[in-house]
Amino acid sequence: MKRLMFCLLGCSCLALWMSACSQDKKIVAEGAARNWLKLVDAGNYAQSWDDTGNVLKATVAREQWQELLARNRGPLGALISRKLTSAEYTNKLPGAPDGQYVVLEYESSFEHKSSVRETVTPALDKDGKWRVCLYVVK
Repeated sequence: MKRLMFCLLGCSCLALWMSACSQDKKIVAEGAARNWLKLVDAGNYAQSWDDTGNVLKATVAREQWQELLARNRGPLGALISRKLTSAEYTNKLPGAPDGQYVVLEYESSFEHKSSVRETVTPALDKDGKWRVCLYVVK
């Protein structure tokens, strides 16, 4: 009986620790995303590519990235508001190598479109820094 209780207590502590670690990763990744979004909001698309992670840089060239953002983000105009609606830690993303990712969903409003969903996904790069590896505007 004592052994079972000790095992259950140990499992509970492990689950709490894992949850806290996941929460810390979400907080740090969201900070990285927020800083990166400031570049995009300012129209500094070249610098936003420079500050992205290896996953994105391996799939999209700098000039192509600038064109994509100019075509899809530029027409929205100035940011009015952005609210984080979800943050999900995962080790797998479709089409990306296994790693550490946080998928962030925002409800945003812009000058020329009042309701936009932005998905920003930072990944933990090999140097230990969180950098955006995916950005989708719908």
